[in-house]
Amino acid sequence: MRLPAEKRSLFERLVEFISPGPDSKAELMETLADAEQRELIEPESRLMLEGVLRMADMSAGDVMVAAPRMDLLDIESPYEALLEQVIAAGHSRFPVYDGRRDNIIGILMAKDLLKLQRAPELSLRTLLRPTVFVPESKRLNELLRDFRSNRNHLAIVIDEFGNTAGLITIEDVLEQIVGEIEDEFDDKDAESAVYTLADGSYRVAGDAEIDDVNEAFAIALPREDFDTIGGLVAHEAGRVPRRGEVVDVGALRFTVMLTRGGAVRWFKVTRIPAGEAADAS
Repeated sequence: MRLPAEKRSLFERLVEFISPGPDSKAELMETLADAEQRELIEPESRLMLEGVLRMADMSAGDVMVAAPRMDLLDIESPYEALLEQVIAAGHSRFPVYDGRRDNIIGILMAKDLLKLQRAPELSLRTLLRPTVFVPESKRLNELLRDFRSNRNHLAIVIDEFGNTAGLITIEDVLEQIVGEIEDEFDDKDAESAVYTLADGSYRVAGDAEIDDVNEAFAIALPREDFDTIGGLVAHEAGRVPRRGEVVDVGALRFTVMLTRGGAVRWFKVTRIPAGEAADAS
């Protein structure tokens, strides 16, 4: 039998009087930590709950990829150039612009390029998906709800003047809750951290051993103070480079493909042309 509302509220007040709940988000965080220590919840559960609480105070502008680091496609580019960009960047969705980078006219699914290969007479414009625009101030919890209800996975973030500030994906939002999400580049079971790409360049993991890179390229990069290629490249650059940045180390050119958690996850690596190497020396 269900208790009357007044009796139920009296019971709830009595429970609250005996064991008052947290009055602030900080106290709630402490309560979750205490619950973990008493083994009432798993550490992973506590981290996710704390992520949900933190996400409520964050906006799209806090986690977006800034406009200068966005991988964009030009609507006027030939098919071969588009395919090369898509392979190099490795994303599943790309904003497409017309004329200037700030004029984004739609979103291209990487898999839709296959349709152009099979039917060259098709116009790229007919393959574009509608662009979703959100303000920098959009709360992440609201954005996640919109992503789920509209079945969109990418949105363009605009500033108060209507200019493109960056982009944000559903993965960016979810990572605030569950931590880093492994993507199509992440292959924990792979035997090697160095892969050959379709254009003849290489994809190298940031945590690849320098010895493995030296062996793959038949070179001798120094490894006195560093074990991973990401550490060596960051040392040469003076900081952890951002996506799209290029750093030359020895005879190799490292272009940052993907960064996560303040570290480079993947580089695109090519050999520096002999002429450029001679000029640099």
